[in-house]
Amino acid sequence: MKPTDEERKLLAQWTEVDDDLDQVDPDLANKILTMRTAFGRGNIACSPYWEDPEGIDAVTDLDYAGDGLRAHKLDVYYPYDAVVRGGKTAPVYIDIHGGGFVHEYKELNRNFCTHLADLGFVIFSLNYRLAPSADYLGQMQDVMAGMAWVKEHLADYPCDPEKIFITGDSVGGVMALYAVAIEQSKAMADSLGLKQAGLNVLGGTLVSGMHNLRPLVEQTEDYMNGSMMDVITMMATRTFATLKARNSPFVDLDYMTANVDLPPLFLNTSNDDFLQGDSLLLGAALAAHGRDFEIHDRHARKGKTLGHIYPICMTWLPESQDILHKIRDFSYNLF
Repeated sequence: MKPTDEERKLLAQWTEVDDDLDQVDPDLANKILTMRTAFGRGNIACSPYWEDPEGIDAVTDLDYAGDGLRAHKLDVYYPYDAVVRGGKTAPVYIDIHGGGFVHEYKELNRNFCTHLADLGFVIFSLNYRLAPSADYLGQMQDVMAGMAWVKEHLADYPCDPEKIFITGDSVGGVMALYAVAIEQSKAMADSLGLKQAGLNVLGGTLVSGMHNLRPLVEQTEDYMNGSMMDVITMMATRTFATLKARNSPFVDLDYMTANVDLPPLFLNTSNDDFLQGDSLLLGAALAAHGRDFEIHDRHARKGKTLGHIYPICMTWLPESQDILHKIRDFSYNLF
């Protein structure tokens, strides 16, 4: 069902709607619009509960690529108290939003970012080009370019340039994992044709990440057959063709975790998260190769649901607040 005119206005706050679909096969364009609309209606339902904590400064729509594209802008959030104190001591989180490769912009993660900033972090929240305008490696190029911009501008904010963390949710979770690994491994960066940003990454937080890309890259199975996310399977050739052509062994989670000296990772999922298995699969690979990580696989209370990326879209839940504080503790314990 297509969005109403009122829904279209609301959705445009958070994502492309269909302005980028003119040159796309009509059947695929309709499926992408359907997916964006379905996700967006969930966001519309949550949005009345979103509010920024007091005392958080926001600098929005900074152009990290210099081309004026909405997809190449980022926001910065930080506690005003950190400015008043005049120091450069706050740790940094770089946030990469999710959205099934085709949906969402940074604005949808604002509530998560401001709540994380309220716990003492400077947050850089990145946009990247959405499919079908860019494939996965193109999106990763955007992420790495945004991170390079962050490196060059850390001195403009009240943060410690040696205390950098990366976070992402859903498909942003795998982008965050790749970004962390690329910063740790020039071999991986080279195998993917990507440039390192040169940041000192102490750790990563991955929320409901879609970490296992092999079925999509190899197109060996319908990744999520029968769900509204089957558009991802339909787009596999278009989105992952260049990644497949690279034939990088780092696409395999076991190989990546064995051959990249990953920093500590914080994994979050829930028993009713449709990507729970990806977090568990990554956790198993990390454990097999002796990497430092912690996993929080929350079980929904009786009569309640948590579902996918609950700390991102439902920050008011007590379970979300608990995870936010656990992220803070995890991060602060690493320096």
